Amino acid sequence: MSIASSPDFFLTRLGDELVLQEGQPPQADPNVPRKRILIVGGGVTGFTTAWAFLDAGYDVTVIAERWADPKNRITSQIAGALWEFPPAVCGKHTDVISLHNSKRWCMTAYRVFDKLQAIMPRSDYLDHGVQMRMANFFFDQKMENMPDRGQLDKYEEIVAQNDIKGVRRDANIVTEHKVNQKAGVVDAYQHLAPVIDTDAYMHWLRFVLVCKGAVMETRRVNGDLLDQEETLLAEYGADAIVNATGLAGLELARDSSVYPLRGALIRVVNDGSKFPKVTEALAVTHDDTRGEDEDIVFIVPRNDNTLILGGLAQPHEYELDLTLDSPEIIRMRQRCNNFVPGLEHAEYDPAAPLVQGLRPFRGSNVRVEHGSMSRIVHSYGQGGAGFSLSFGCASDVLELIQEVEADLPATKMSLSRRHQRAEAQT
Repeated sequence: MSIASSPDFFLTRLGDELVLQEGQPPQADPNVPRKRILIVGGGVTGFTTAWAFLDAGYDVTVIAERWADPKNRITSQIAGALWEFPPAVCGKHTDVISLHNSKRWCMTAYRVFDKLQAIMPRSDYLDHGVQMRMANFFFDQKMENMPDRGQLDKYEEIVAQNDIKGVRRDANIVTEHKVNQKAGVVDAYQHLAPVIDTDAYMHWLRFVLVCKGAVMETRRVNGDLLDQEETLLAEYGADAIVNATGLAGLELARDSSVYPLRGALIRVVNDGSKFPKVTEALAVTHDDTRGEDEDIVFIVPRNDNTLILGGLAQPHEYELDLTLDSPEIIRMRQRCNNFVPGLEHAEYDPAAPLVQGLRPFRGSNVRVEHGSMSRIVHSYGQGGAGFSLSFGCASDVLELIQEVEADLPATKMSLSRRHQRAEAQT
């Protein structure tokens, strides 16, 4: 399948699920005026949401201050982009309601990414950058012996998800990957997971949106969106606005709980010449019970020739001033070197040896809500899980916009969207 002319695949909601199907989306009634959605934000959340609305028959305008560029990367391109069942490796998603919804959202994304790489081989016209790779998670004690049951509960939930492929728990995974004995890991599990080359995917996704008719405008929006709502709706002829601005939610949604979680990735050449080529993801999750901020190991093939090394999770750090000589970056590299023998010989990616960005977190984690007394729907705060949650959040945003169109009252995020809708209608 190719998208050299017109994309022969589309997103559609089946029940409460956004799914990817082959073919062309159903044709809208030509006698019914098309509605337009204004999306503020050009990252993976905004672009995925735009795709969902285009295939649902809406006209879409996306405005953003910056777009994905391999020479001047936006936050979405710097993401680790290893699909994870929440909570993620960085260990910062803790809000009960957000975590509950994130588990649903991530499974929507898993199924869409899995279907995408199945129906569109990477050798096709334009590489989408999505591969299904084995992801391995390691622990320094048996999960049953940890003081917190969180990791064991997460593993058991993964086992219960029929769509997650290749699930296996086995201490032999440690020796199979020749993990350094000094790393002290004794337990592990693995499963197949989407791994996304973010540069390729964001370029591909923009191409898809343009093919489907999206309008892109480079523009910065300042101040509270609510104060500008009527002006923006009139200026763009839009029926509703989606705020997918990530960290800018601090300003645009007047959300004082938004804060950055600074992250960085070292990029090294992964061609097998300096160390055995790494073809699977290897990760050690942050453990809050140890009181250490720097314990993450994140080793993931970005594509066939680049390996990314992490990780770093620094809350409330706004400056992107890290270098390869920064103490935390040296320690991050050392953790990865100590985990995989031979990795110390890896050569830096000459084009971009170090990338860094600000994950958009908030006090109550992800926000996917209809703003009170407005035609604005918010989708931000995905933190380091933007790719993992992208299609699930887009599905809920599509439903929320339809509630806006039906003049239903705004409701807060809850453990059940259906229960939430029923209460709003009574």
